[in-house]
Amino acid sequence: MVDRRPLKIPAYRRLWMSTAVTAIGSQLTAVAVPKQIFDITGSSGFVGLTGAVALVPLLVFGLWGGAIADTVDRRKLLLVTNVGIALTSAVLWLQAFIGLRSVWLVLALLAVNQAFFAINMPTRSAVVARLVPEHLIAPAVALGSTMSTFGMVFGPLLAGAVLPLLGLSTLYLVDVAALSLTLIAVWKLPSLPPLNGPSRRAGLRDVIDGFRYLATQKVLLASFLVDIVAMVFGMPRALFPEMAERTFGDPPGGGPALGWLYAAIPVGSMLVGLFSGWLTRVRRQGVAVVVAICAWGAAVAAFGLSSSLWLAVIFIALAGGADMVSAIYRMSILQVATTDEMRGRLQGVFTVVVAGGPRIADLTHGWAAAGVGTAAAATGGGLLVIVIVLIAMALLPAFFRYRAPAEPESA
Repeated sequence: MVDRRPLKIPAYRRLWMSTAVTAIGSQLTAVAVPKQIFDITGSSGFVGLTGAVALVPLLVFGLWGGAIADTVDRRKLLLVTNVGIALTSAVLWLQAFIGLRSVWLVLALLAVNQAFFAINMPTRSAVVARLVPEHLIAPAVALGSTMSTFGMVFGPLLAGAVLPLLGLSTLYLVDVAALSLTLIAVWKLPSLPPLNGPSRRAGLRDVIDGFRYLATQKVLLASFLVDIVAMVFGMPRALFPEMAERTFGDPPGGGPALGWLYAAIPVGSMLVGLFSGWLTRVRRQGVAVVVAICAWGAAVAAFGLSSSLWLAVIFIALAGGADMVSAIYRMSILQVATTDEMRGRLQGVFTVVVAGGPRIADLTHGWAAAGVGTAAAATGGGLLVIVIVLIAMALLPAFFRYRAPAEPESA
């Protein structure tokens, strides 16, 4: 089972609880935005456009947000960004409730929401290594990822159930309530000022210094590269609204197939997370990441060929399990191999990669599906993942050979 030792640390437990509260709410909005865009336009191409709109603030504020996290009290920054995300979700609820049906307003609000998200995520991730000892970082990452995927499972399923009964605007409203509750847990975290001296302004030079540091770390560079490949070529979520309705028979207003498609990846991730105790004992983490990403690509390719909803859900769940294995090891490598003064900036790059890759995938898969169909877009992308990752490992063997540090005997 999942290693629960980090939960004995009160500060980490509070951070974990804040993740638990928002996990479901944030996924309701993640379903509501593309569904609302598809309802207005009837086009997967426009759904894919949400990826391009979200990508710009993720790139800018993900990198800058990581630099800010290295120069200010990370607890205060979490509070500010959580408030910003809650306010934009509230405006999303209002426009849906009054029925404005403006694609461009939804996209603009999504961009603002993602700007706050891009600062919040590297800050939250950088906090973990300050709250737990080094040998508990992998279990702490597994616990946090498991709780996030819990929300990714039940959020979409709840969305599929709520949409026909209460309407799309209710999804946004529940997210606002969850974000408001999480402020209590974040408020109770200890102060987390920079370890390298008094606070200062974060500027372009800090961002550049982060990239200079990253350029010297081949293992970290490779970990980012393989994840970009997996997400950009293998994440088919922009196809879900169209496939739910036109392949698996959902009614036009939304239904259970849409919920199951969005929930399937995190179902697999959550199951792996719940039984992740053995993962934290694997030291050849580079090999594990490569195997997991190849398994992800194969499962996505099989999903594209599925004509049965339940077969499609099984393959996407298998992909989610493989992605969870990859994520646990990649996040652990990043936490261990980075100094605290650079951890926020590198987590910013990590956020850009992890969150930005799927946004690019939304754009590419959406327009590919418009040209060649959803099945070809998904299957072709999954096969490309396997080919490109194997080529990357031939060029970057240091990552394949990476081993995690041994756990202290006294731990």
